[in-house]
Amino acid sequence: MYKIIKQDALRFLAGLPDNSIDLAVSSPPYFIGKEYDTSCSCDDFSRAHVQLARELARVVKRGGSICWQVGSHVLDNVVIPLDAIVYTTFAESGLLKLRNRIVWTFGHGVHCSRRFSGRHETILWFTKGDDYHFDLDAVRVPQKYPGKRHYKGPNQGKLSGNPLGKNPGDVWDIPNVKSNHIEKTEHPCQFPVALVQRLVKALCPQNGLVIDPYLGSGSSAVAAISEGRDFMGCDIEARYIKIAQKRAKDCVAGTLKTRPLDLPIHVPNANDSVAQMPAHWKREFQPRSPELVR
Repeated sequence: MYKIIKQDALRFLAGLPDNSIDLAVSSPPYFIGKEYDTSCSCDDFSRAHVQLARELARVVKRGGSICWQVGSHVLDNVVIPLDAIVYTTFAESGLLKLRNRIVWTFGHGVHCSRRFSGRHETILWFTKGDDYHFDLDAVRVPQKYPGKRHYKGPNQGKLSGNPLGKNPGDVWDIPNVKSNHIEKTEHPCQFPVALVQRLVKALCPQNGLVIDPYLGSGSSAVAAISEGRDFMGCDIEARYIKIAQKRAKDCVAGTLKTRPLDLPIHVPNANDSVAQMPAHWKREFQPRSPELVR
């Protein structure tokens, strides 16, 4: 079951019953110049999250989770980490406890000239209470040394790893959705499905309910549906709702193309022309060896 509607986020949350949601996952607007941004003020961002924290803490079940993805606000090369604002606001509710600050890293983005180029954003994972759902086995990844053994102690000589794989850790290298990404839509700031998929698999029980009050292109809906969870989400932009509804429909039909969660990051072939330094760069810009200088 899934439900996608055109509605304001706070009104959407206000219409949900208390303690009814297993997982809330979203990426709210954070005034980076996109068309749907309604403010360029950190104070407005903070005030909105006071209301969001109250509603999210109310609708999420005991043992449920909230995953809130944000980046940084940058103005005149001054960086404001928005997850710091989110953490402070959500933690003050008294009901939500931070379990992980997940770093989502990606290889491509805007190139900066007066600071290091930003290549990560964060996901703050909060739980409502201490007895929370967490299915690590559902998201284990291949071990680097599956044949490694204990070298001392009572288990000496025995395999030290888990046959299902290792914990994926809190740094996730997942390509962001750029122009040539298989999932690209007209939405200007799109979630990769795989990013939400790992959260759904680990934090929402089978047949549980996932919500997204800032639905955008519908990647969270696709992730929930593909993993057999129920879903509800909203957005205030009608054209994005249409995109999300079509993607959800295609997902149910099995015709939607997405980048698999376990697909390795592409490494270019050294023989490809785009992976080779142009000859004139070598001549004009590469430093000469000390022997040649002497």
